Amino acid sequence: MRKRDIHTMLRQCLPRVRPASRLFSTASILRQQTPKQFKTATSIAEVEGLENLVGPGAKTGTVPTDLEQATGLERYELLGKLEGIEVFDETPLEAVRKGTMKDPILIDSYDDYRYVGCTGVPADSHNIEWLKPTTEKNARCWECGSVYKLNFLGSGKPHHH
Repeated sequence: MRKRDIHTMLRQCLPRVRPASRLFSTASILRQQTPKQFKTATSIAEVEGLENLVGPGAKTGTVPTDLEQATGLERYELLGKLEGIEVFDETPLEAVRKGTMKDPILIDSYDDYRYVGCTGVPADSHNIEWLKPTTEKNARCWECGSVYKLNFLGSGKPHHH
């Protein structure tokens, strides 16, 4: 059989395939919509949601500052520092007592878990041990036995990422 005969036979046997045509294109509709404009927050009072916590970026030909390129929680923290407000509580826990199962040390959190560094009672009596108390389970230090319990402050049910 010759090559030409094979091509002819294949053309006759196989159905003709037409290219698919779209009756409706969502891309053209999306291109016609004007994008939402959000105002970049320059102070904590102007923050209304996550969309305000996007920095403006650097001007052409310049290197951006931390504030110009920061987004999300980092930008919120920087805006707070500019106003003299510490938005995250980074003060160490008072290590004046040892937490027990009946009377654990309460750890405030807006999430369903938090990392805690235990240095023992009195403070700095052992190397730091990192613990993760959750809403379901207390955490107990392997070195000194101190117990930490999460005090959930968030609204509604804790979420999972």
